[in-house]
Amino acid sequence: MTAAVAVDLGKTGCRAVLWHDGAGSAPDAHEVPGAPGLAADQGVELARAAVRAAVLPLLEGQPELRLAAVCVGAAGAAAAPEAARELAGLLLEDLPADEVAVTSDAVTAHAGALGGRTGVVLAIGTGSVAVGIGEDGSYARVDGWGPWLGDEGSGAWIGAAGLRAALRAHDGRGPDTSLLAAAGARFGDPDRLPSALGRDGNPARTAAAFAPDVARAAAAGDAVAAKIVQEAAAALGEAVLAAAHRLGGDDALPVTITGGLTGLGEPLVGPLLAVLAGSARPLETKPPLGDPLDGARLLALDASAPHEPHIARVRRTVSQPPVPSAPVTPPAVA
Repeated sequence: MTAAVAVDLGKTGCRAVLWHDGAGSAPDAHEVPGAPGLAADQGVELARAAVRAAVLPLLEGQPELRLAAVCVGAAGAAAAPEAARELAGLLLEDLPADEVAVTSDAVTAHAGALGGRTGVVLAIGTGSVAVGIGEDGSYARVDGWGPWLGDEGSGAWIGAAGLRAALRAHDGRGPDTSLLAAAGARFGDPDRLPSALGRDGNPARTAAAFAPDVARAAAAGDAVAAKIVQEAAAALGEAVLAAAHRLGGDDALPVTITGGLTGLGEPLVGPLLAVLAGSARPLETKPPLGDPLDGARLLALDASAPHEPHIARVRRTVSQPPVPSAPVTPPAVA
């Protein structure tokens, strides 16, 4: 029996899915904690341990199973291509697979959303990034620089802008806005807002939790909130247009918008689509076809996709090792 494994390795979680050959067979899935990213200290070792811990339980009790390929979409791979190739080689030693491919999680997300075809994918959640891939394998990554230097229009960006507006109203430096009451309802006393923002150690994620409040206020007619959401839509649209421009060409280009922030609905998505409609190059907005695991599965089995120049792929030249009995223990992190 042959099969393929797709892995989505993020900084929070690592999820692996095993697809068996044969119509109608349901995939098996297993999830473990993630790793800090391939570019981080001990990034390769921690990523290797996370992938093993996610994949090996799926293989237990199946000695006849033959893995045609494993594909890992890993956070940090775009910034550390040498680490991606090292990880691919180590996983080929660890897993009974004919081939192992490692690429950026942004690449697998792109492949999943557009079914392995070219175009631009805008991913918006706590952060934001636009990724474009062209017919010739050209790659454009726009923004995704994190909450302090970028991620413009993201959940963290909208939430932080809303909280700043609330505090300006609280101080008397800015116009009245319902965001002040909304911030108080969610976080308590405005004077304690700075400490509330950092209480769980992830200020960006905490700020992003306020983005739905900003969108609701905008939908209810709050002028301050509406301006924030419109500026967010403009920033996100600019990221897509920049990615499309960097790919070159004049033909219509598919664009897909993914991520949890799409749940804000019309207050954000409406103005964003209006920005895209004004593009000099025709853009065809389409719903996403799949998620990063779908993309990893596609790339595991198809080396002809336009994403291939951005994938570290290694193939076995000798017989496969037996399935290891237990995952390795991740090294300690100081």
